[in-house]
Amino acid sequence: MSFKTLDDIGDVSGKAVLVREDLNVPMADGKVTDDTRLRATVATLTELADKGAKVLVLAHFGRPKGERSEANSLAQIVPSLSDVLGRPVAFIDDCAGEAAEAAVAALPAGAIAVLENTRFHKGEEKNDPALVAAIAKLGAAYVNDAFSAAHRAHASTEGLARVLPAYAGRAMEAELTALEKALGQPERPVAAVVGGAKVSTKLDVLKHLVSKVDHLIIGGGMANTFLAARGVDVGKSLCEHDLTGTAEEILDNADKAGCTVHLPYDVVVSKEFAANPASLRTCNVHEVAADEMILDVGPQAVEALGDVLKTCKTLVWNGPMGAFEIEPFDAATVALARTAAALTKEGSLISVAGGGDTVAALNHAGAAGDFSYISTAGGAFLEWMEGKELPGVAALG
Repeated sequence: MSFKTLDDIGDVSGKAVLVREDLNVPMADGKVTDDTRLRATVATLTELADKGAKVLVLAHFGRPKGERSEANSLAQIVPSLSDVLGRPVAFIDDCAGEAAEAAVAALPAGAIAVLENTRFHKGEEKNDPALVAAIAKLGAAYVNDAFSAAHRAHASTEGLARVLPAYAGRAMEAELTALEKALGQPERPVAAVVGGAKVSTKLDVLKHLVSKVDHLIIGGGMANTFLAARGVDVGKSLCEHDLTGTAEEILDNADKAGCTVHLPYDVVVSKEFAANPASLRTCNVHEVAADEMILDVGPQAVEALGDVLKTCKTLVWNGPMGAFEIEPFDAATVALARTAAALTKEGSLISVAGGGDTVAALNHAGAAGDFSYISTAGGAFLEWMEGKELPGVAALG
């Protein structure tokens, strides 16, 4: 899709620019515990401030349901954002209304200010035109830099883009460029790794991907549902037996689309889900006992999957291959992630990954740094993988 970026914004010196960011960061004891999302704002906020704009940061925090609350105030994020940016950040106690307008008017050119939680207004999640108009009065232009909130048609994510000149921020631009390379106009062959516990949470993803990719690698608990659909007895493994018919349908559609689906043929099993259990063993999928659980993909299958990746040009990854939080059930995820990272580093593979568990798994494998692009978006990344139009992105076109 085509969209305008900060390269197109023109002279913003002395003008107020509304920038939608994702400041919904984890907190404990009043302190930010992970500043990944704050660091993602740096490029856009500093570029606009250095061009002399009054930079007004819009964001939500938590789910206050249209009510003001101290626990959900963005005031508590300001010190951490200031540290990350290495410059002062002001705080304005509302994101609309006369007091906010007066505070914005008083800001000097080049200042950065965080406006109070957009969700303190009931109209935010309803995309209320009255709230959109009230926020729009504060700025001359709108920049959306929050891909992670782009699947929501809210006042601050979609409504403002309809009434002000709208641009993609640098983080949004990087995300959209990476996603276009991964599934929009990818270099083929394309592989997708889809893991996680349940097929039910990723049905739409799987249905969409079989028509888009050449190789679909299914791992995690959801692989068990597909194995059961193929007539494999998966013992006590996590398995959605009521969805085996749907799994068969996905396999049939993959066949028709010329997409090869890769399911594990050797697996790591145990009678209990615990670290390094005594009952741990590796076996063929047809040898799983009635009292055993499949908890990871086996080493032979992982080696074969690594060989598949070596034939591919593009990889999209969402979800772990096994119960990676507990050793040794992290082995398949770690091995395959490191293979993908090595191929990316040598320049033969474009690799894009996203989703909370995925980022954690790739960091655990020490592989995240070598992937072409890692998206921190959860719901938005999944909806993009489902082929859905994201309102916040569509509004920029």
